[in-house]
Amino acid sequence: MAKAPNRRGDRILWTEEGSKARPIAVKFNYLLFSVLFTLLFIGGSLFYVWSRIQVIRLGYEISDALKKERGLTEANKKFRLEIATLKSYARIEKIAIEELRMAKPKPDQVIVIR
Repeated sequence: MAKAPNRRGDRILWTEEGSKARPIAVKFNYLLFSVLFTLLFIGGSLFYVWSRIQVIRLGYEISDALKKERGLTEANKKFRLEIATLKSYARIEKIAIEELRMAKPKPDQVIVIR
């Protein structure tokens, strides 16, 4: 142990040559750094895994939406074909003659409106 007089000279400070105060601080700083680095690494890893899961989930949702869109497009085509079939003049004329017992008008019964 070495005596280190205070500047005022009223007290003597006792210090040891191999003081452990500094190595403990260095160990604490190293431990703090390693804990923070580990937490940062774990947090980054969790964020990466979460983002990958979100990408996969959204991919499935997009795939389902595209499948639904194809089904709706097919249904739309069928409905358009059905509308065209129901609007055909040959069908309407056939229904008028057979089911409603209508006849074609004579030329003098037709009035043209302009």
